[in-house]
Amino acid sequence: MIKTLVGTIALLGAGGGVAWLAAQERPVFRVKVDMVVLSFTVTDSKGRYINNLKPRDFRVTEDGILQKLATFAEGNKPPVAIREDGSTEPIEVAADKGLDGRSDAFVGTNVFVLFDTSNYMYRGFVYASDAIADFIRGLDRADSVAVYTYSRNLSRAAQLSRDRGDAIVGLRKAVAGDDSALYNALLLTLRDAAKVPGRKVVIVFSNGPDNASMVAPDDVRAVAEDEGIPIYVISTNDVNKDPVSSGVFRRISQRTGGRSYFAKTWQKQVEAFESIREDLGNSYTVTYYPQANPNEGFRKINVEIVSDVGKKYRVKARPGYRPRGGFAN
Repeated sequence: MIKTLVGTIALLGAGGGVAWLAAQERPVFRVKVDMVVLSFTVTDSKGRYINNLKPRDFRVTEDGILQKLATFAEGNKPPVAIREDGSTEPIEVAADKGLDGRSDAFVGTNVFVLFDTSNYMYRGFVYASDAIADFIRGLDRADSVAVYTYSRNLSRAAQLSRDRGDAIVGLRKAVAGDDSALYNALLLTLRDAAKVPGRKVVIVFSNGPDNASMVAPDDVRAVAEDEGIPIYVISTNDVNKDPVSSGVFRRISQRTGGRSYFAKTWQKQVEAFESIREDLGNSYTVTYYPQANPNEGFRKINVEIVSDVGKKYRVKARPGYRPRGGFAN
């Protein structure tokens, strides 16, 4: 969606944009079909994670159209390819490299932490930094982590890597102050995360209000939806004191397959991070190339468990996405 908008603006501003519009009564919209990456968790009626399910246990549909799964992974285990007969085989990923040059970029989760360093966070800044550092130390060895901070502008404090020391050093260099442009920073973080192969999540640690962004939160949420990047939000603000931000946080996290937490105290923040870590370690991730579908708008994704006992389980996943498209002659 954003790439299409930017490309159109560039075309119109390249000298001759008016002539182009005059020559084209109606642009042709073509949909680019990309691999869909879908992460989800399965829990029972008491909220306990259900593990050790296999690809054959799931049925994934888009707008009711059955999808053929290409790969499958549980937690931080290496993904496997799914053959025509439903059996699985290991995947060779040596030719695929992440932003940090790793040849095993599809193993583990790429975690982007976005830390609010605006003046709203001033009082709890040190405690927040400690909670984030503890979370980074406790990530699975297979995971990679990047630390971004924001106030009015975004700072990439530590690039994506498995080096926990680098991430914490970058975190500790952060300084509190200035206004908050959360949604601007979140959009830039999502753009970075979208460039990374494999599974990725964004974790926002925020005090809540945004008073400096130029983009709307629902536009940012739509990008995360379409890219398949779950957003987890930990807010240190009282849920009742800022109902607008709280409602936005809930909507962003639910629509992308993440979760939102409202944690005023350091202890609650630690508990929120532990919950996120459990979610990452107990998630399933599948990929597939969408079957033919005339719908060029929002496509609804549904994940079902095919066994009878599975009907008692709860699947948490993003509700859908919009296929990428662009203007063409």
